Amino acid sequence: MRIATYNVEWFHELFDSAGQLRHDGVRSGREGISRARQIEALVTVFRAIDADAILVVEAPDISRRQDGEAALRTFAQHAGIRARSVLTGFANDTQQELMLLYDPDVITARHDPKGPVIGKHGRAEAPRFDTSFRIDLDIDATEDVVTFSKPPLEAALDTPLGPVRLIGVHVKSKAPHGATTPDEAMSLAIANRRKQLAQCIWLRRRIDDHLAAGEQVIVAGDLNDGPGLDQYERLFGRSGVEIVMGGDGETRLYDPHAERALQSRISAQPTTARFYILSERRWLSALLDYVMVSPALRRVARRWRIWHPFDDAACWSDPELRDALLDASDHFPVTLDLTDPA
Repeated sequence: MRIATYNVEWFHELFDSAGQLRHDGVRSGREGISRARQIEALVTVFRAIDADAILVVEAPDISRRQDGEAALRTFAQHAGIRARSVLTGFANDTQQELMLLYDPDVITARHDPKGPVIGKHGRAEAPRFDTSFRIDLDIDATEDVVTFSKPPLEAALDTPLGPVRLIGVHVKSKAPHGATTPDEAMSLAIANRRKQLAQCIWLRRRIDDHLAAGEQVIVAGDLNDGPGLDQYERLFGRSGVEIVMGGDGETRLYDPHAERALQSRISAQPTTARFYILSERRWLSALLDYVMVSPALRRVARRWRIWHPFDDAACWSDPELRDALLDASDHFPVTLDLTDPA
């Protein structure tokens, strides 16, 4: 069984309001890439990864403007991929949804949110992800009220390996948007880091609840964070990735790319995303996307793979796939193969 996570940049731009593909020469949201070119690049990539379940990060919008669920079904049909059924969770207001494409011949899936439903003032336990969470992240004895702009997708999966709890995430970016001075940028960056860490603590508490109930857990998606990613990590002591993974012991989640990054922050690191920094005229690579598994699933995990066109030998040696990965998105898919040892 193959599980994947893939952040598709500007996916919603490729569909009209009825969820039909805009297969034309108009520029997509990606610089220098037409909508038709991005669509066909995505077709090549989705066919190549051939996953049983794909968490699509930044999936098409669900709103009065667009039927994102229909759009994703349309794309799956156009691509001719096995993962043709769509599971949605809580819609958001960002035009970047979290959805699960899956093969109904292999997996059944349902949206299964957990946690108490509470009001806008929040509570200190781990409430449902579309509500509010209260936590004091510093020493001022004042609790912050935290929400998700993109509530995680909670999926209950029936799989060939048994029941699996999949939590799909896209944690808010720490970029200081709107800052006009260095001081404002620093203030916003610290505030965004605080919120991001609070969301990761909330997520980790939910993971602990599932593990305590004896469930097998996969956390997949874009955490917009990684060990050593920015200077504000030192201020708070650890990254959001470390919080989600948990401490040492039987409840720690595992992702080999995250573990490698944690072991040595001065050596070359795995990367899952590539962004062009216009002001510096260079590319920035980062490890942002993960597929983390609980200990029971680690025993049947066989291979994690980042489909990076420059780092993965098979991707590099296939010119069509290599070009498609670069055209399709600024992130690259991450896959995990799970095999029953019996």
